[in-house]
Amino acid sequence: MSAMNKQKIVSSVPQKGFFGHPKGLLTLFFTEFWERFSYYGMRAILVFYMYYEVSKGGLGIDETTALAIMSIYGSLVYMSGIIGGWLADRIFGTSKAVFYGGILIMLGHIVLAFPGNISMFFISMALIIIGTGMLKPNISSIIGDMYSEEDNRRDAGFSIFYMGINLGAFLSPLVVGTVGMNYSFHLGFGIAAIGMFLGLIVFVFTKKKNLGLAGTYVPNPLSPDEKKKVFTRIGLGAALIGALIAVGIPTGLLTFDTFIALVGVLGILLPTAYFVTMYRSPKTTETERSRILAYIPLFIASVMFWAIQEQGSTILANYADKRTQLDFAGIHISPAWFQSLNPLFIITLAPVFAWLWVKLGNRQPSVPTKFALSLLFSGLSFLVILLPAYFGGTDSLVNPLWLVLSYLIVVFGELCLSPVGLSATTKLAPAAFSAQMMSLWFLSSAAAQAINAQIVKFYTPETEMQYFGVIGGASIVLSIILFALSPKIQSYMKGVR
Repeated sequence: MSAMNKQKIVSSVPQKGFFGHPKGLLTLFFTEFWERFSYYGMRAILVFYMYYEVSKGGLGIDETTALAIMSIYGSLVYMSGIIGGWLADRIFGTSKAVFYGGILIMLGHIVLAFPGNISMFFISMALIIIGTGMLKPNISSIIGDMYSEEDNRRDAGFSIFYMGINLGAFLSPLVVGTVGMNYSFHLGFGIAAIGMFLGLIVFVFTKKKNLGLAGTYVPNPLSPDEKKKVFTRIGLGAALIGALIAVGIPTGLLTFDTFIALVGVLGILLPTAYFVTMYRSPKTTETERSRILAYIPLFIASVMFWAIQEQGSTILANYADKRTQLDFAGIHISPAWFQSLNPLFIITLAPVFAWLWVKLGNRQPSVPTKFALSLLFSGLSFLVILLPAYFGGTDSLVNPLWLVLSYLIVVFGELCLSPVGLSATTKLAPAAFSAQMMSLWFLSSAAAQAINAQIVKFYTPETEMQYFGVIGGASIVLSIILFALSPKIQSYMKGVR
């Protein structure tokens, strides 16, 4: 689609109506609120559901294996964004991708809501993985469609949208976590399914009025001949994967360890292939190629940040369950509640950051500098959580305020990276790869969690000081390097701030 036609789509949406932003932001805010309510509610109890004993309503999976599955699940959720981005860019547009993705997510939660075995568990995971891959990157791309590249409200709009994400993420561990941990895991998953249903209702009944044409166009549609070739390849690929699974599992060639290794390799190869494809495409201009080069160090920084932040649902969830004093100040704390801390702090601080970026205007730090700050904070958050073991050893339970402090510090980093990264991705994206560029952004989280699946096995109470120290130190070193390279990276962004 030409820049002129895309500008028509941007200008066709009402420019004000939701806190000074396009009305479409209202639709996407509440759609994402309910989708994140369902996702984070389910995630708050998922790792406990896996490793709790069957007598406690869990699946009885080995604890280390459960932590690895959680990381692999998180990786595949974001990796599947490739599918969602490609479908939106080449077949039916971002709006339909959001709707179809929501349907699959809801079905996945419904499967989890009924007592079943490990096979049913993996079926539900597959549905949620594919559905989130279709919804998550594309709903962010629609926001990009509502603003011109020169609109100074763009970063603030993404920050408001990010608050919707975190309102849902804050409430769901408290609601789903309490019900799931105190009554029934399956009842908790059922509440998550209802959340996604409400999100679909909001999207379907308000999109026409509020979104206009945003999300309806297909920027790089398949020709009839291309469709035949693509669907043939998809069918052959699915048949090949099915055959490999049918042969690999009985013969012992496909084990959980080999699957973790495979996902780890994919976590590196897929983004590399994306960068090469976009850079070499004849549809990419010279200016867009320069911006792709600028995006590479930002992507690497994002991988490092999410490798730390995403351990809130694995290592830190386990830390909350096994290493933390849960009877505190006269109340019993559910370990699932700690996962509300991250969104709580974001809800509190996001308006401050959004105001700050608008107030500073052209004087605000560049995108690379904001990313460097995010790595500094993420590294410090892991150095903080190793201190209890240093002062009190690994045998005694830890005051929960240490976890609270660690979550608070990493949020400073998240607000310097996540909404800024979403906005920068839409601005740096080549026109022919707008939705797929957003998928690439989410691949940074996929790569991070694929790496986490490899390293969680090194975490034990005895090694926690080394574990947190090495990872936190690596983040701080990378932060210093990025600070030094920021001016050079900015020059390759060709006018994008």
